[in-house]
Amino acid sequence: MQIFETVSQATDSLKANKIRSLLTLLALVIGVFSVIVSTTAVAVLDNFFTNTMSILGSDVITVQKNPAVQMGPRDSSLRNRKNIVFDDAEELEERTRIAEGTSPLTSFSFTKITYGDLETDPDVRVRGSNSEYIENNAFTLGDGRNITPEDVQYKRNVVVLGKDVQVELFPNEYPLGKTVRIDGNPYQVVGLLEKKGQIFGNSFDNIVLIPYTTGINNYGGGNRGIGIQLRAPEISKVEDTIEEVTGIMRVIRGVNPADENDFEVITNDSLTGTFDAFTGVLYAAGFAIGLITLLGAGIGVMNIMLVSVTERTKEIGIRKAVGATRKAIVSQFLMEAIFVCQIGGLIGLILGVGAGNYVAILIDTEPVIPLWSVFGSFFGMTLIGLVFGVFPAFKASRLDPIESLRYE
Repeated sequence: MQIFETVSQATDSLKANKIRSLLTLLALVIGVFSVIVSTTAVAVLDNFFTNTMSILGSDVITVQKNPAVQMGPRDSSLRNRKNIVFDDAEELEERTRIAEGTSPLTSFSFTKITYGDLETDPDVRVRGSNSEYIENNAFTLGDGRNITPEDVQYKRNVVVLGKDVQVELFPNEYPLGKTVRIDGNPYQVVGLLEKKGQIFGNSFDNIVLIPYTTGINNYGGGNRGIGIQLRAPEISKVEDTIEEVTGIMRVIRGVNPADENDFEVITNDSLTGTFDAFTGVLYAAGFAIGLITLLGAGIGVMNIMLVSVTERTKEIGIRKAVGATRKAIVSQFLMEAIFVCQIGGLIGLILGVGAGNYVAILIDTEPVIPLWSVFGSFFGMTLIGLVFGVFPAFKASRLDPIESLRYE
């Protein structure tokens, strides 16, 4: 039987039973949509996370009080951990021999920055750190200078502006050397950061950087909880650096040899492992929901094909009377089942990819088309058509031609 003739017969069969066909197709569409929308959305998040990790740098190590990602209720041991403070960062920097680029990491305020009659929205992050912050966080100094050790030592009121702040306050002026006000205190602009981008709609460029000692002087809270960032001298020494930092921090915080760490040492690899486990759960859940839905849809396909066999009994008898073989009958009905599944699969695929990539619009990243899901859905719908179309097809092929011709 020619493929085009089979497709034509399948189309005529669908048209002859519009409501039943529509309901069957709807079940197929929902099943494929459930699988594709989940895998596409997770693929978008996975791609976005990978790009974000490449922005942050692969040799940076962060020491902080709590885990970067926490699932479920927080353990009481985490709540009882004491803060990591500036003194810890300074002592760690003095003791390390492998690690380099130690910098404290904290935000002193979320506020507006003013210059003359111009001001930003009150959501600019005021970061306190030292000269290593820019490299540790993969920023690029566009113009001017970085914060210097002397700025930190003498608690100078100097500031490096992120790109968003620069654009808002200095649309027509050159910022370097100008004085801006942050929470009532004057700061001289000494440096400008190049644009970095955003994550989940939050801009990396809506920040200003001041010496951490200046932040303590102007905001207080020298014992506030902070994070500490360091760099391994090269990628091959990341593990050695982690071991050194862990050992020193245990000594600084007085952790007993038999006790677990009361702090976290985080790298891109550890974050990637956590995220991979999370996305694995999402993939599995999406597949489970989709497969259950597709099972119901497959049963619907079998039902519509059995009804089709009953309604076309006389047609089958005529075909057999003029020489059609059992193989030809089986092929015809199998092709019709596969055709129905592929129509539903195609619609579900298009809707699923579109809905899944809506996540890309929400987090402002590039869309993703998971080709393995596309090919998988094509193969899967073919398989469903075969599995659930076999019984009706064999039932049609086994009909007695004489009895079929008498059927009314």
